[in-house]
Amino acid sequence: MNTSTLAPTDPKACKSFAEFYPFYLAEHSNRTCRRLHFIGSTLALSCLALSIATAQPYWLLVGLLCGYGFAWVGHFGFEKNKPASFKRPLYSFMGDWVMYKDLWTGKIAF
Repeated sequence: MNTSTLAPTDPKACKSFAEFYPFYLAEHSNRTCRRLHFIGSTLALSCLALSIATAQPYWLLVGLLCGYGFAWVGHFGFEKNKPASFKRPLYSFMGDWVMYKDLWTGKIAF
C-alpha cells in the first residue's frame, strides 16, 4: 500500500478531503485492519439492501453496527490506533467508501 510520507499528522488541519485521504490511508496501513473494514462495509451495504427490500429499518442499525464494529476491531486490535472517525467524522466516512472502492479496484492491496 502506498501511504504518502507527506500524510498530515493532524487531521483537523486538513482543509479538504484530498488533504485528509493520505492521513486516512496512513491510519489503515495494517492489512488486517483494511480487510476488517472491507468486511464491515460489505455487510453494511448488505444490511442497507435488506432494509430496502424488507422495509425494515432494523437492518440499518445492524448495518451501522457491522460497519463500525468491524472497523473498530481493526483499529483497536490490529492497527493499535483510534479510528479516524473520532477525529474527522465526515471525511472518515467518505474515506471508508473511497478505500472500499480502492480495495475493489486493486489500487490498495487487499
